[in-house]
Amino acid sequence: MTREERYREILKRFIESENPAETELHYQNDYQLLVAVILSAQCTDKRVNTITPALFKAFPTPESMAVSTPAAIYEYIKSCTYPNNKSKNLVGMAKKLLTDFGGEVPTDIDSLLTIPGVGRKTANVMLAVAFNKPAMPVDTHVFRVANRIGLTSKSKTPLETERELVRHIPPELLSKTHHWLILHGRYVCGARKPHCEICRLRPWCRTYEKKIKRVISS
Repeated sequence: MTREERYREILKRFIESENPAETELHYQNDYQLLVAVILSAQCTDKRVNTITPALFKAFPTPESMAVSTPAAIYEYIKSCTYPNNKSKNLVGMAKKLLTDFGGEVPTDIDSLLTIPGVGRKTANVMLAVAFNKPAMPVDTHVFRVANRIGLTSKSKTPLETERELVRHIPPELLSKTHHWLILHGRYVCGARKPHCEICRLRPWCRTYEKKIKRVISS
């Protein structure tokens, strides 16, 4: 099976699945999404969604968060991962929005990357989800699943994975595929135990193909 065939068939199955190609984070505006994505680093969306309602009520705008302190923010986010660093980044993020971007979340990746707490994955999420731009955020699910099913080959870093996926996926499907890969990794192709028995991608999955070959040769 060629790489092009694998991409074509897997994308076709994702499209046919009609799974919602959208984030599971809860938010109402670009500022709230940025806060939620910063909090989601190495933390589940479910946990973030339990934290943000009270946080957004206390700090509804960048202005209100910018005049707060990391200690105050910490009390709202202490149940997530790395709350000390994230509380500092959230205050720094809010101040950066006010001083450099007029209180608005910037819409280009270079500007986004200057904001405290924003790495390439977070910046790409904002481009894809908030601004509907073609982008491929690579988190742990995307990195694992893309390699496991054979969309990438020998990609050792998220950036290498991002570049390879961008080369092969049409721009209009990039953001959707990001969500599909996350959902697939979260609910089907788990890190510890992939549920191959219910996976619709089995006929085109590189790892499953190798598994079958081992069974036949044994």
